[in-house]
Amino acid sequence: MFDLNMIKAIYDRIPVRVVAARKVVGKPLTLAEKVLYSHLSKGDATEVHTRGTSYVDFDPDRVAMQDATAQMALLQFMMAGKDKVAVPSTVHCDHLIQAKIGADTDLDVAKDINREVYDFLESVSNKYGVGFWKPGAGIIHQVVLENYAFPGGMIIGTDSHTVNAGGLGMIAIGVGGADAVDVMAGMPWELKFPKLIGVKLTGKLNGWTAPKDVILKVAGILTVKGGTGCIIEYFGEGALLRPIFCINRRRRSVSELNKPPANITGGSVKSSRLTTLK
Repeated sequence: MFDLNMIKAIYDRIPVRVVAARKVVGKPLTLAEKVLYSHLSKGDATEVHTRGTSYVDFDPDRVAMQDATAQMALLQFMMAGKDKVAVPSTVHCDHLIQAKIGADTDLDVAKDINREVYDFLESVSNKYGVGFWKPGAGIIHQVVLENYAFPGGMIIGTDSHTVNAGGLGMIAIGVGGADAVDVMAGMPWELKFPKLIGVKLTGKLNGWTAPKDVILKVAGILTVKGGTGCIIEYFGEGALLRPIFCINRRRRSVSELNKPPANITGGSVKSSRLTTLK
């Protein structure tokens, strides 16, 4: 579950790196920028990274993989010559389970059809120190949110719904298997420094409105193209009056719903909550 020592180490370095970044940038930093600059692979910031232009190396704190994409990722990792993954990593067996009849029956069918895959994933996970969530243990993005997400962290996952971890203040981004392998092997992860879009929330939610209505409105304004490569940060008194990032009845947070209009991240500045987009 939680690696408390790892989290404490991250929290110890964040204030120092934020101060260094603020001096370099020469102005106050947004929440997203604080998280990004505190995860630079080279350590303290020494130069300004231009939003939407600079390619930057980061050191994510965790890696999560689902059973369909983990197969190739782990095969590649096995060729890296490493004895153990460099960062905490997990495999979640959920995508190969097809919903047709009912939970119990569908699970049994999936275990039978995909037995070879599950055995491979479990064996490799045990060998290289990867956490293994067997079939029926839960859906990857919800398991990650409930067990591994923490404010101020950075996680990448080989699943588009990795963004769900943003509900607890992480920068959480869906990636390809090759990116996951790089991080598990101890290499930096390259990303174009995200652009930022600020959304000021005023007033309060009324009647039957819910947090998801906010992001659906934003999605309608931005469209997918308009938000690609951007971090969406919510601020203003409207972000504080009601928990914008609560888990709704569909077991997804606003961070999950943020996925369509952009490809990186979004969040609430004053409430120190961050939503992440694939």
